Amino acid sequence: MKRTIITTAVAGLALVTLTGCGGAAPTTTGGSDPSENAGGGSDGGAQQLTIWNWGDADEAAAAYTEDVKAAFAEMHPDVTVEIVNQPFDQYYTLLGSAIEAGTGPDLALYNGGTQIKSRASSLVPVTDELADLRDQLAGWPAFEEGGETYSAPTFLQGFPIYFNKALFEEAGLDPETPPATWDDLTSSCQAILDETDASCFALGNKEGLGIEFFLSGFGSGIFTPEEYDAWIGGERDWTSEHATQVLQMWADSSADGWYNDGANSTAMFNDSFDIFSAGDAAMVIGLMSGTAHWKQFDDFLGEDLGFMMPPATNDGTTVALPAEGGIGYGILNEEKKDLGVDWIRATVDHDALAAYSLAGGQITSDTTITLDTDIASANEIVAELPGSKPLLHTALGADELDLLHRLGQQLLIGDVTVADATAQLADAAKG
Repeated sequence: MKRTIITTAVAGLALVTLTGCGGAAPTTTGGSDPSENAGGGSDGGAQQLTIWNWGDADEAAAAYTEDVKAAFAEMHPDVTVEIVNQPFDQYYTLLGSAIEAGTGPDLALYNGGTQIKSRASSLVPVTDELADLRDQLAGWPAFEEGGETYSAPTFLQGFPIYFNKALFEEAGLDPETPPATWDDLTSSCQAILDETDASCFALGNKEGLGIEFFLSGFGSGIFTPEEYDAWIGGERDWTSEHATQVLQMWADSSADGWYNDGANSTAMFNDSFDIFSAGDAAMVIGLMSGTAHWKQFDDFLGEDLGFMMPPATNDGTTVALPAEGGIGYGILNEEKKDLGVDWIRATVDHDALAAYSLAGGQITSDTTITLDTDIASANEIVAELPGSKPLLHTALGADELDLLHRLGQQLLIGDVTVADATAQLADAAKG
C-alpha cells in the first residue's frame, strides 16, 4: 500500500535558511539565424532566447525540459529557444570566458549558493518580478545576494547518506539501525572492509568535490548549532577545533581505507555513484535532485536501499539533513529580462515540476506538490526536510571553495598536512 507524503512538509523550509548542486548530458531546441537575435521584450519580429545549461541527465530530465519549453511557448509562441549544453566539469569556466568575451547566453543555469552568489554582479535581479512566487516555493536564500533575488529555485538539493542494506547484513551489521555516531560509523566501516569485498564509501574526487560532500554531509554532527549558524552567516574560523576536526576526519577516513581505489582519479558524476549502485560500496553521500538520488539508486538496489541521517560526532550537536535550494536560471541579458523572467517562471511550472518529481526522483521547490511513492528512502528524506540545515560548503567564497577542492585531493593521499590545509583555508577566508 503506497504511503502519500505531501511536500507541504517542505513548507517549513521557507522559514529555514536554505541555499544548492548540479547534474549532466545533451538536448538542443532548434535555433534561428543569430542575426535575428537582436532586441529584448516579446514584441516585434522573430526572436531567439539562448540558454546554457549542463544538459539532461536522463529521459525524465529531458521530459522536464520539454515541459518547460512548452510552458514557455504558451507565453511566447513566436520566440525560438536555443538550449546549449556545456560539459558540467568545465561549465563555469566556459561561461565565465563567454561572458568576459561578450558572447555569453541570455540565460544560464546555476547551482544555488556560492556559484550564483559569486556571479551576482553579472546577473539581472528579478526580486520584484518573482515576488508572487515566494510563498509557493522553498529554497530562495540560495539565489539571493545583497538583498536581491537572481533566480527561482526549481528543486531542493541536499546530501542524504544512502546505504546498501544487503552489504550491511553481509558485514554482520543491522540494516535497520544504521550508525548513529561517528564511532559507530567507524566500527561499521571496519566490519564492511573486513567481511565484504566492498569499500565502505563510494567516492569520486577527480574534480575535488568529495570534501564539500563530506563537510556538508557530516557537518551538523560536528559543529554545534551556534557554530553552524555562524558558518552559514559568513563567520567561520578554519583553525577552530571543529573545522580542523572535519579535515582530520577526512584525512583519517582515507588513511583507514574507507574509499574505493583511485578515488582522486574517479569522476564523481557519475562514476562514483555507479560504484554504489553496482553494490561495490556500502554507503555514499548522494544527492536528492538531478542525479544520484533515491529513485536512481532504487532502480538498482530496490529494497536494499537505505537512508541514514548524519552521525553525531561531538556532544552538543543537532544532526540535520543538509538541504537547500538547488538549481535555477539566471538572466545575463538585460535587454531580454522580460523573456528571461518568463523562462524562469516556466521552470517552476507546477505541472512540469510535479511530473518530474516522481519520474526523475526530484524533491521540488514547489511546496504544493504531493510526492506519492512507496520508496522508503524518499519518504524518510521528505520527513526530515522541515528540520534541515543549509549546506556548509555553499557559504564559502568561490576562491575558498576551489582551494578546498585542491586541498581535499591532497589530504586524501597525504600530500598536505591538516595543519597546513587549515592555515591555507584560513588565509583564503580572510580575503
